[in-house]
Amino acid sequence: MAFLINNAWGNDDLEKATVALVVGNAAAGRGDARIFLTNSALDLALKGKADTWQAEGYASIKELMEGYREKGGVVWVCKACADAKGITQNDLVEGAEIAGAGHTMGFLEAGGQQLM
Repeated sequence: MAFLINNAWGNDDLEKATVALVVGNAAAGRGDARIFLTNSALDLALKGKADTWQAEGYASIKELMEGYREKGGVVWVCKACADAKGITQNDLVEGAEIAGAGHTMGFLEAGGQQLM
């Protein structure tokens, strides 16, 4: 199975951002997983930006991102959003890549299931 998780939340709603990563970890443990970050969620993929973020009662963003990568999950950063914010590939954590909407559409057309 292949899974796509859309996430538009970062520190503006840390609990929603965290839940997207929890779902991503579950998906990565069961198949090919991609998390597509848009809007304020781009901060999750910036080197060092979210390292200390943690929603109350949950694992930290850093732990969740590392676990997701270790399971083979890939983070896609919205190209239009990255361009608008001046973010380049060099700004991103390991396992994250700038990918346009075409990537997500192709992933879904190839059988990927959208979870969020």
